[in-house]
Amino acid sequence: MGEQDLNGTKRGPWIAIGVSLAVVGLIALLIMMMPKGFKATHEEIGQGKPVVVFVYDPNLTISGTQTEQMNEARGHLGDKVLFLLARVGTPEGDNMIAKYRAGAAELLLFDGSGKLVKRQLAVQDANQLMRWVR
Repeated sequence: MGEQDLNGTKRGPWIAIGVSLAVVGLIALLIMMMPKGFKATHEEIGQGKPVVVFVYDPNLTISGTQTEQMNEARGHLGDKVLFLLARVGTPEGDNMIAKYRAGAAELLLFDGSGKLVKRQLAVQDANQLMRWVR
């Protein structure tokens, strides 16, 4: 019995370390798989790339659906197009909304020079967004 106890106590810390490393690894993997967030600042408009700005209202379910589609489109388009948010209820978001008379759940497309060229109500799926910006 003394031999089993000795082996059990030696393995105990290694098992705990192994489980801890597995949990940390799983958390890191989940974080890497999470969609990248969207900036809610707008200084990049007019800096040479087309920009899609979504008027994001956290109280609308449609906002979550639209950002999922924007993430998918961004994954295909890479850095050719910027995707930003104008968050309802924030100073910068409210300024953008007022300046362009945008409504909640509206998408605004700016060309590389910063000119508003299109507007559309959400939800646009990823394929529609990719066609829309071209």
